[in-house]
Amino acid sequence: MEQNTQEPKQERAYDLGRFRILIVEDSAFIGSLMCSALREMGVGKALTAKGVTEAKEKIATLNDNPSPDNIDVVILDWLMPDGRGSDLLSWIRSQKSETIKFLPTIICSAYASEELVEESRGRGANEILVKPVSAEKLAKRILYVIDRPRPFIASKVFFGPDRRRKIKDYEGQNKRTTKPHEIEQEYEQL
Repeated sequence: MEQNTQEPKQERAYDLGRFRILIVEDSAFIGSLMCSALREMGVGKALTAKGVTEAKEKIATLNDNPSPDNIDVVILDWLMPDGRGSDLLSWIRSQKSETIKFLPTIICSAYASEELVEESRGRGANEILVKPVSAEKLAKRILYVIDRPRPFIASKVFFGPDRRRKIKDYEGQNKRTTKPHEIEQEYEQL
């Protein structure tokens, strides 16, 4: 009788020691809890901003040019005293700097309405996290953004990660009228 010599399947180990995550949250208590959870996950640096204005300043300063000090992920509250998370999200996606406009973003809100989800996706959010936030839910969203980066879509009315979760391969005849070089030219004009 043969023995099974295969080792049990191991979960992928993550080294988040070099990751820098910005938490944009007006509640000091919630921001502190999220920072603690990120430290326990092994995240190298958890930065905080209390509102939209402070977040823009930190992002513009730290992500102006490619560097090891760049912010890797932004987790932003939906409603803050000095603005909405959706406005910050639009600002991020509209920047010329690629180290800013391609930043993975996770909207965090206690309001889990269909309208919020649609607006978040429409403004270019990568993921949505509903409060109250547990360390497990926070980790899952961050690891999802890391493990499954979505291609970015650029059009006249939208710039952000592909909103589709599943993309099926098309096996039919290619009937597209726009050639790849025409798409590249249009993108350069955006």
